[in-house]
Amino acid sequence: MKLIWMAGVCALALTACSGSEATAPTVEAPPAAAPIEAAAPPSLTDIAAGDWRSDDEKARDAFRHPVETLEFFDIDASDTVIEIWPGGGWYSNVLAPYLATGGGTLIAAQWDLDQFEGERRDRLSQRIDDYMAVYAADPEIFGTVDLSAFSKMSGDLAPAGSVDAVLTFRNVHNWMSSDYSAKFFEDAFAALKPGGTLGVVEHRLPSSAEQDPRGSTGYVHEDFVMALAIGAGFEFAASAEINANPADTADHPYGVWTLPPVNRTSDRAGNSVEDFDPAIYAALGESDRMTLKFIKPDMSEPVE
Repeated sequence: MKLIWMAGVCALALTACSGSEATAPTVEAPPAAAPIEAAAPPSLTDIAAGDWRSDDEKARDAFRHPVETLEFFDIDASDTVIEIWPGGGWYSNVLAPYLATGGGTLIAAQWDLDQFEGERRDRLSQRIDDYMAVYAADPEIFGTVDLSAFSKMSGDLAPAGSVDAVLTFRNVHNWMSSDYSAKFFEDAFAALKPGGTLGVVEHRLPSSAEQDPRGSTGYVHEDFVMALAIGAGFEFAASAEINANPADTADHPYGVWTLPPVNRTSDRAGNSVEDFDPAIYAALGESDRMTLKFIKPDMSEPVE
C-alpha cells in the first residue's frame, strides 16, 4: 500500500512539472477617463448679459433686441463686420465681444473727419477717440476694433469684397437729409464678399404717410429702403418684426425724437407744442422699426 501511495504522489508531481503553464491571475484595466469637453463659446445671449454693458444699455434691449436682431442677420463670431456710425457704441458693446470669441473683426465706420473743421471736427474727433479707447483698454473682451469712415465724400468702407456683413442701425434718415443715402448702399455692396449680408434697422414710416425726401421726422418708408438696396445690386432676403412697435403712430410733434430715449419736448429752435404731455410719448416706448436683410449675390454662380 505504501508503494501505491508513493506512486500516486509521483504521478501528481510529474503532471505539475509537465509543459502546462499555470494561469496568471486576471488584472482588469482601469476604466478609460471620460474625454474632457471644451467649454462652449459664449452665445450672443451670454454676451448681451456681460457686465461691460451698463444697466441703462441693457434696459434698452426690450426695444432694440440685439440678440434676436444679430441672429436674424446671421452674424457669425468669425465674421468681419462693418458697423456704420456706431455712435457711443451701444451695438458695438455686443458685436465686438461676440466677434472676439470667434476670431472675427469689427470695423467701426465712424464720421468722416475730413468733412468737418474747427470746433465741430474737434468734438467729433474726441468722441471717436473716446469710443476707440473703450475697446483698446480690454482687448481680451473686445478683440481688435478697426476704424473706417463713411460720409458723402468718403472712400471705400473696406477693401472691395472683404467683409461678411455691413450693419446700419437707424441711420438712413440722416443720409437722406444731405442726399447720400444711395451712396451708402453702393459702398456697402462694394465692401461685401459675394454672399455677404447687409442688415438695415430704421424707424418705419407707415406706407399711408407721406415721405419727407429729407427724412426730417426720422421715419422712412420701408419701400424706399428696399428700392435703394435693390438699386445698388442687392437681393432682398427677408424682413422681420423683431423691432416693431405697433403703438408708434410716427406722427409726433418733434419726429421720432419725441419718443425715448431722446424724449424731446421742443423743436430745435426751442418752440414747444401747447399742452404737450411728454408722459404720453414716454409710455409709447421706442419707435416702430423695420428690420431688413439683403444679400450680395454671387455673380460667379451659374444662372439656371
